[in-house]
Amino acid sequence: MLGAIAGDIVGSIYEFDGIKSKVFELFHPEATFTDDTVQTVALAESILTGESYRDLLLKYYRRYPDVGYSNRFRRWAEEGPHLPYNSMGNGAAMRVSPIGFAYDDLDTVLAKAAESAVITHNHPEGIKGAQATATAIFLARNGSSKTAIKRYIEHRFGYDLSTPLDRLRPHYRFDATCQGTVPPAIRAFLEAEDWEDAVRNAVSLGGDSDTLACIAGGIAEAAFGLPEVIAERALSYLDPELRRVLQEFATHVRRRPVLPR
Repeated sequence: MLGAIAGDIVGSIYEFDGIKSKVFELFHPEATFTDDTVQTVALAESILTGESYRDLLLKYYRRYPDVGYSNRFRRWAEEGPHLPYNSMGNGAAMRVSPIGFAYDDLDTVLAKAAESAVITHNHPEGIKGAQATATAIFLARNGSSKTAIKRYIEHRFGYDLSTPLDRLRPHYRFDATCQGTVPPAIRAFLEAEDWEDAVRNAVSLGGDSDTLACIAGGIAEAAFGLPEVIAERALSYLDPELRRVLQEFATHVRRRPVLPR
C-alpha cells in the first residue's frame, strides 16, 4: 500500500492548484502526506491488530489533526456519536488499499471494503468506490491483465472506463465524489507503463490530485511493483509511527517489494 501513500504525497501539492500536464517535479519539497495517508495507515493497523477501524480513525484523527480532512469527516470525528453520514465522497476509496493487498479471495475483499466504507461513507456510491478500488488492487496483484481488470470493473460496478485521458483531461475538474474520482483514477492506471506513469497520469487530470494519485498509485503498485527509490522517498515524508505500521503491514502480507529498512 506504500504506492498509494506515495501517490498521496506526490499529488498533495497540486490538490487545490491542479495542473494539466504530466511534466512536474515528482516529490516536491513542499509536498506532504494528507488525510489519505493517515486513514490508509489506520486501516492497515486495524487489519494487523483487529482493533475497530472506527476507533482507530478517531485515534489517528487526534494524532494527526491538521492533514486536510473534509469538513464532514472533521465534524464526524469531533462531535460524535460517530455515526455514518451517507457520504459518496472519495474518502471511502482513498483509504481502502490495504484491503486489496491483505486478503486472498475477492469475496472477502468486497466485504471488507464495504465494511471500511460504511463507518462514514454509507452511501451506495461511497461503498461502490471503495469496493472497486480494492477489487482493482486485488486483481492486479494476482496477475490479471489491464483488459481483464477494465472488463471486470465495468461489469461489476457499472463504471465507464473507456474514455482516454487525453479526451477526459481538458474538461475534467475537481470532483470529490467516488463516482467522479475512482473511474478516472483507474483509467490513469490502465494507460500507464509503470507506477510513476500512473501517478503522473492521475495528477495531470487537474482534479483532486492527491486522492486521484493515491488510488492510481495503489493499483499501479499491485500491478507493476514500487521502485525502491520511490519507496525511500515516500517514507522520508513520514514520521516513525506511520513508518512502523507500514513495515509491519508489509511483513504481514508478505508482498514485494518489501519496504526498505
